[in-house]
Amino acid sequence: MFIDLSFYAVIAILVLVFLSAAIKILREYERGVIFTLGRFTGVKGPGLIIIIPVIQQMVRVDLRTRVLDVPTQDVISRDNVSVQVNAVIYFRVIDPERATIQVENFLQATSQLAQTTLRSVLGKHDLDEMLSERDKLNNDIQEILDTQTDAWGIKVANVEIKHVDIDQTMVRAIARQAEAERERRAKIINAEGEYQAAQKLLDAAEILAKCPEAMQLRYLGTLGVIAGEKNSTIVFPFPVEAGKFLAGLDEDK
Repeated sequence: MFIDLSFYAVIAILVLVFLSAAIKILREYERGVIFTLGRFTGVKGPGLIIIIPVIQQMVRVDLRTRVLDVPTQDVISRDNVSVQVNAVIYFRVIDPERATIQVENFLQATSQLAQTTLRSVLGKHDLDEMLSERDKLNNDIQEILDTQTDAWGIKVANVEIKHVDIDQTMVRAIARQAEAERERRAKIINAEGEYQAAQKLLDAAEILAKCPEAMQLRYLGTLGVIAGEKNSTIVFPFPVEAGKFLAGLDEDK
């Protein structure tokens, strides 16, 4: 009797072990890559799946978007400036079969590829482009990574350059350059203002020359401005035409 109970207990344990090895539950974001005697036979999931223990093996693949922090890379820009750059990459598995069969560790492979691509792309641009055209650089890196990881069943959704660290000596040089640029713009704006003012004065002089009475009205307007400032002395501008008229009278005498 005891032997029969032991036998049934062993059978029950074996059945439980078989069922635990045969029954797999995959979440909504998981897929199971099935190998039968070492050969790929399909992708299953999500939900409840059954495999044959020993004969079949299953590799779980997560389809959720992964965030990969690319370590800081030393980059030499096209204008020979040494900078340290790091980035973050968003990618996910779209083909579990290729992600399992075509590459040993797709996470490590994507990380190494991202590091080399980051150095290669940024090394072709000047420092000013790294600082001012990040969106364009992000798109270039994303397109290159997406093209190369397509064979692994990986989709690179986005690439973001987080920091571009520059040596303090170069920071001071950039500050001096920016200051010089602002001074240059200020001088240009000042010169443009002087040119426009001179042009307007020339136009006004041409208009006043056509009508001498307008010049007299201008004189009176100037006197009104001077008188409003409460000055003790008022200088009255003497018209040139009046001087010529008086000189003509002297000649007639």
